[in-house]
Amino acid sequence: MKALLIFFVLMNLDKLLKPAHCAEIQDQVLSITPKTQEQVDILKNVSTQYETALWQPVSPHYIKEDTQVHLFVPANSSETVKDLLKRHAITHEVLLANPNELIEMQTRNDSTDPRSSSTFYERYHSLEDIYIWINRTQQDNPDTVKVILIGSSFEKRPLYVLKLSVNNRPNKKAMWIDCGIHAREWISPAFCLWFVQYSLSFYQSNKDITNILDNMDVYILPVLNPDGYHYTWTTNRMWRKNRSTNMSTKCIGVDLNRNFDANWCTEGASDQPCTEIYCGAFPESEPETQAVADFLRSHKDIVQIYFSIHSYSQMLLFPYSCTLEEAENHSELLEMVKEAAGQIHRYYRNIYKYGPGANTIYLAPGGSDDWAYKLGIKYSFTFELQDRGRYGFLLPPSHISDACNEALLAVKTIALKVVEKTQAPTTPA
Repeated sequence: MKALLIFFVLMNLDKLLKPAHCAEIQDQVLSITPKTQEQVDILKNVSTQYETALWQPVSPHYIKEDTQVHLFVPANSSETVKDLLKRHAITHEVLLANPNELIEMQTRNDSTDPRSSSTFYERYHSLEDIYIWINRTQQDNPDTVKVILIGSSFEKRPLYVLKLSVNNRPNKKAMWIDCGIHAREWISPAFCLWFVQYSLSFYQSNKDITNILDNMDVYILPVLNPDGYHYTWTTNRMWRKNRSTNMSTKCIGVDLNRNFDANWCTEGASDQPCTEIYCGAFPESEPETQAVADFLRSHKDIVQIYFSIHSYSQMLLFPYSCTLEEAENHSELLEMVKEAAGQIHRYYRNIYKYGPGANTIYLAPGGSDDWAYKLGIKYSFTFELQDRGRYGFLLPPSHISDACNEALLAVKTIALKVVEKTQAPTTPA
């Protein structure tokens, strides 16, 4: 018996001597607030020299004293980064101890069929699933939903816009909503799906959405950056840009929200292809940007409202982001987002900051909302959805409903204001 026991111990020695799994180093998201310029410079260095991903702000350029930084640190860089922070007395807090668990939770999906489960809209969906959803939504609502192919991505994936139209009134105006311009912001495409489903389900039973749809057609682009979005599902969950290649560099991708012709590539964007805010070779150099711009140019006389949906940080923004100057109708836009933020707080007890982009966050030239505004769409907005950093880009599926309902309330509040200001609502005969 004793001999058997010794044999067992020897056979399992490697397992007995192994450290416990809980000590295994994981990917983490850290929250760091630099207190001095020296600490700012060290953080800028950490975020560029090591294999990390800045969540907030999006670029080292924006890191400054007493401003919170959210940094994704992969396991293979964890010890080096933490040692460096410790050596320079930079304190940090672990926001997410194991983001991989959240990623797994986000990609767990039971069904691609919207009719098979009431929770379809409370889950994230791959690009393939979204294409299937677009097709089925059109098939199920042939009189209301039209699918328009406006172009294709760098990797030749289709850019589909859904047009919601409930009547053929002459001189009817329209609203545009795009989602998923930044690949890792998964709550954004989830909102576009949510908005379409809500509109189709509650037209004629909810007076607000009925009033909006009676007076306006709605164009919805669920995924503006399909190549990047697909890449976040297959390869790198933290990817932001599109997937275009450049002959002069090995670095891939352009920030599509720095590629529009609105003070293009000035302060707040970068001409360096390896940065997260690379503006591209020239305005509308990217097929995705050009497709959206071409469509809006050809519909500029009817599109009155422009919404671009992003995450995260809970903000309702309007032009300008490309300059510190005020928009011509600044007061009107401010009044609208203030009311929308007030409504969100009233119904959902959640706080959203609001204001012009450059003054509320930072200068960000080449953005779609500023470009749309300069095109003549005077009600132009960018929404940053939940949350404010607890989960960041990895917002759990259980939060989709609240995040989408908050954004929906803001969209409805602003759209109703525009309907009220610009046209008399239809009245039954």
